[in-house]
Amino acid sequence: MLKLHTRATLLALAVVAGIAAFAAIAGLGTAGTAARLAPPVNTAPPTVSGLAQQSQTLTTTNGTWTGAGPNFTYAWLRCNTSGNNCSPINGATSRTYALRGADVGNTIRSRVTATNGDGSTSATSAPTAVVTRSGATGCPTGTGPVNVSAVSPPARLLVDGQALAPVPVGRSTQSLTARFHVSACGGRTVQGALVYVTAVPFNQFSIAPEAPTGADGWAQVSMTKLRGFPAARRQQLLVMFVRARKQGEDVLGGISSRRLVSFPVNLNR
Repeated sequence: MLKLHTRATLLALAVVAGIAAFAAIAGLGTAGTAARLAPPVNTAPPTVSGLAQQSQTLTTTNGTWTGAGPNFTYAWLRCNTSGNNCSPINGATSRTYALRGADVGNTIRSRVTATNGDGSTSATSAPTAVVTRSGATGCPTGTGPVNVSAVSPPARLLVDGQALAPVPVGRSTQSLTARFHVSACGGRTVQGALVYVTAVPFNQFSIAPEAPTGADGWAQVSMTKLRGFPAARRQQLLVMFVRARKQGEDVLGGISSRRLVSFPVNLNR
């Protein structure tokens, strides 16, 4: 009986040793020694979209993260006009935040916290523009391109881009192609605005009919050389008067705007 018991004991010990060896080979470890992961790592901060105006809604992205299985939580911060001295906004813990009266005159930032089984990491967005009071702005809600029909006073059109070919303008230049970009409502591209262009002083290049801006906000006009160019023997700049307006409105009122732009001239060419 003693010999049988000893053999059974040896067999049990061998089984236990075999299991331990298999676990070691397979990298399973033992209880309390499981391989640990790292907390999430932020590789791109969250971004906030939406109009910074009372009663409008802001939305944050999560940003970009590395790390296994992160879960996200959100906080919104009220900051000064420079985006500093921020304080958490009580109760603002979702991906969206509706701006309120207390936000007027401040900027807003989102803070996203990613969590996995090994820890948490937070990342904060850049600040929004300073929040303004609600009221008639003349701008449609949302972001992205806008049709000129949706823009009304007190909003104004802005000619914020120009291009000319050929450049510089030479004595031998016979025709020009000019392009102008129109925006409104904080840089939103405007489609359908009418653009008028003329060289100053007059009679240097022909005046083309008004051209509408396309979906990309650009309008293009073609001009041919007249006998008034060059306007001076040592002319170095070709100045153009540019106007952008909404069809049906007074050319001097509504949302229209005007500006002067210039392009280089080289009379040796």
